[in-house]
Amino acid sequence: MSTLRARAGARLPGVTGRENFADLPAAVLAVCGWSGSGKTTLLEAVLPRLAAAGLRVAALKHDGHGVAVDRAGKDSDRLFRAGADVLLRAPDEAFARWHDLSLAAALDLLAAEHDLVLVEGHKDTPLPKVWLGTAGDAAPPPGLADLRAVLPWDGARIDALERFATALVRDHHEARPRLAGVLLGGAGARMGRTKHLLEHGGATFVERVAAAAAPHAAEVVLLGRGEVPPALAASRRLPDPPGLDGPIAGLLAALRWAPATTWVVLACDLPLLDADAVGWLLSCRRPGARAVLPLDAAGRPEPLFAAWEPQARPLLERIAAAGGGPIAAAGEPGVATPPTPAAIARRLRNVNTPDELASLRDRRAGD
Repeated sequence: MSTLRARAGARLPGVTGRENFADLPAAVLAVCGWSGSGKTTLLEAVLPRLAAAGLRVAALKHDGHGVAVDRAGKDSDRLFRAGADVLLRAPDEAFARWHDLSLAAALDLLAAEHDLVLVEGHKDTPLPKVWLGTAGDAAPPPGLADLRAVLPWDGARIDALERFATALVRDHHEARPRLAGVLLGGAGARMGRTKHLLEHGGATFVERVAAAAAPHAAEVVLLGRGEVPPALAASRRLPDPPGLDGPIAGLLAALRWAPATTWVVLACDLPLLDADAVGWLLSCRRPGARAVLPLDAAGRPEPLFAAWEPQARPLLERIAAAGGGPIAAAGEPGVATPPTPAAIARRLRNVNTPDELASLRDRRAGD
């Protein structure tokens, strides 16, 4: 359980406890009602619709009478009764059975890779919830915390729950905090000197990229090691995680530090970048997309002019463990790759070599 508990303990800086579940990466909705109100039947009907809309949905079912999903004498049951937490894995599915898993820990685990967690039951928790009426009574019991809607027995409940859940995911997505991370340039082997300290238009490259991101982020964070100009000396910096290097190290440093945040991650060698380009990138976000990696004019994805959602972190952890870089995320399910408009593409001019730097400095205004 050590990995699970480590993930369950992840929080945004300054956020503690679980009285409020709004800081989870996924939206959460409890579907509550008395026995016989049709909770499971309703969820079974609405889940395919949400999946067809591109949302990754998890379901968490509460059973106050205990879990009966294994058979006495089976290997998995014997291991569980011997004291182990058990994961039973098959080619296309897996099943986990834990001795001790709190609601908060379960939600942390499921929210890491999903856009919505639908909880069946748990009416006495502070989760946002809808109440399902029965044939004889639509009224919920008094005192329910965070009750958002009542769906009567004779109403069009499938359509109503789909609309409500979709709106909840959209609102959660739009309210998600945004941070920007600028990747420092390392040794600059091809340039022969540190790239992020090169100057254009009276400011260093890193200052220009930070200024482009600032209108769209609560904070601009510098990712990686290296000297920074005096204008950015007070900026927060995140070191690369041990055992990792390259851009994926800075990206994972950001996502691990603030795991419920949308991160706009930008290379330092984009001296023509402006706020309009970053705004266009963010306009490509949508619920269900765990990252936006725009395609350049040649059809290649841009992982360092990209927006990364919290749900991208497990994917990037797997890529890093396999020795890959963030570009490997392109083509994965839930990763959007919109073409970059020509007006934006002109602002994404990379400067990696002395010749490219000379060309930048010689370019005419308006090029």
